[in-house]
Amino acid sequence: MHPSIFIGLCSLLMITNAFCALTYPIVDTAQNQAYDTASEIELPQLGAAFYGQDAQYQNQEPSYQDNGDGTVSDRVTGLMWTQDPGEKMSYKDALRNAETCRVGGYDDWRLPTIKELYSLIQLNGIDPDPRSQSELGLRPFIDESVFKFNYGKAENDERIIDSQFASSTKYVSTTMRGAETLFGVNFADGRIKGYGLQDPRGRGDKTFFVLYVRGNHDYGINRFIDNGDGTITDEATGLTWMQSDSKVGMNWPSALEYAENLEFAGHSDWRLPNAKELQSIIDYTRSPDTTHSAAIDPIFEATPIINEGGETDFAHYWTSSTHAGARSSATAVYFAFGRALGFMRDRRSGGIKLLDVHGAGSQRSDPKVGKASDYPQGRGPQGDVIRIENLVRCVRGGEVQIFTQDSPLDTAQTGASSKRAPSEHPSIVKLSFE
Repeated sequence: MHPSIFIGLCSLLMITNAFCALTYPIVDTAQNQAYDTASEIELPQLGAAFYGQDAQYQNQEPSYQDNGDGTVSDRVTGLMWTQDPGEKMSYKDALRNAETCRVGGYDDWRLPTIKELYSLIQLNGIDPDPRSQSELGLRPFIDESVFKFNYGKAENDERIIDSQFASSTKYVSTTMRGAETLFGVNFADGRIKGYGLQDPRGRGDKTFFVLYVRGNHDYGINRFIDNGDGTITDEATGLTWMQSDSKVGMNWPSALEYAENLEFAGHSDWRLPNAKELQSIIDYTRSPDTTHSAAIDPIFEATPIINEGGETDFAHYWTSSTHAGARSSATAVYFAFGRALGFMRDRRSGGIKLLDVHGAGSQRSDPKVGKASDYPQGRGPQGDVIRIENLVRCVRGGEVQIFTQDSPLDTAQTGASSKRAPSEHPSIVKLSFE
């Protein structure tokens, strides 16, 4: 065999073995549609506005096997799931019932961590109008061809978005006014939030849908390596991250541009992470109130901010994923690495107070462009603070294929990729809550 061929085969084998060794493979978000600041568009070409968003960087596509015995196997993560969430139950019952669950003949089911549960999210869903009860034109944020799914029912005194699924991950601090809090994924509206364990309407324990999981006990556990050049590699996922962040806030189009133009640590193939990639580096054992830090491993640097209440806090970080809604696609996904604040009205006094309503590590969404000052009391049922000018932490690596309007580029992102020229007037601004 010619030496060059031998060396090439060895290199290919090393790359293949590296990907096979991943203990925390990130499943693609399944968001294959591109968006501008309000609506669907064709996949942008290199150099065009909105290039570099979620739909253009596709990784390991979701792949499930219905085992025909009430279980579903995830071919990417190695996790096995129960297929039917059944009736809602309390967190205590969810833990207790895992011990007696025998679906598929297995006796080692467990309540999933928030990282295990979020592996199932698919961001091709449609966020409902919470005031509507019609399911027409909606699509949940989970593959309902293999998992059973139900929206909230009006006859049960529920909103259409009341389809929260429980995880085993409790918030290390509290939300609202001191409530013990559990993280969950809402597969109706496509978000991670911390939910108080007591029903906010005084009806006892809050109840959740539950999917149990088994297998791959290493899923969701990071293995960070400091590369000594301002980057951090997670050997569990195969991704490499900026150790620091952008330090300045920017709107979503500018975040895409910033990532695509970034040259850092000898590499130019940085990208804005999709929602699942960014969630993979959240540390749910940390929070501003308990560790005085962002919800991220201290191997990373996180720029402090002064939040809307005048307290030292940590920022929201953009992802490349659009949060499509029934009425528009004008918002994009972010993660709160600090408190997930909201302006809550007191039912007794009528006064409004700024509270950590969903917990550090939550996934919500912001308008892609605009002014935060247009939302002085936030938005939504819990008055979620709106910042728009969020921070960015770029990522590279992974077995990524790049797609454009014409065809997928024959590019597995293992090295440098083409970058578009910087715009003449980049729209990057400092964080401001005035």
